[in-house]
Amino acid sequence: MSERIKTFKEFYSYYLSQHRKKWTRIFHFAGTLLVIAVIIYVLQSGKERFLWYLPIFGWGLSAFSHYVFEKNVPTTFKYPVFTLISDFRMFFELLTGKLTFKA
Repeated sequence: MSERIKTFKEFYSYYLSQHRKKWTRIFHFAGTLLVIAVIIYVLQSGKERFLWYLPIFGWGLSAFSHYVFEKNVPTTFKYPVFTLISDFRMFFELLTGKLTFKA
């Protein structure tokens, strides 16, 4: 995509096109679930030292899936805010069945 995306609606469609493979979606789902779990744990325990897990789970698992399964570059580099929002949207759409793990 050479033209800069301006709206979230446009971006989310592009985002899903970059997350077509089953295992990419599974790794993103697992990463987002682990991010949520870490945040809840830190809030309940007060152990902020566990926050360093967030980029490992949130970005590491996702990036791994792009390089191994999708064979593309994560959208995080060009659209960091839209990507973060899209990660959570895709997570909740997978959780509720609006999206499936098979694209």
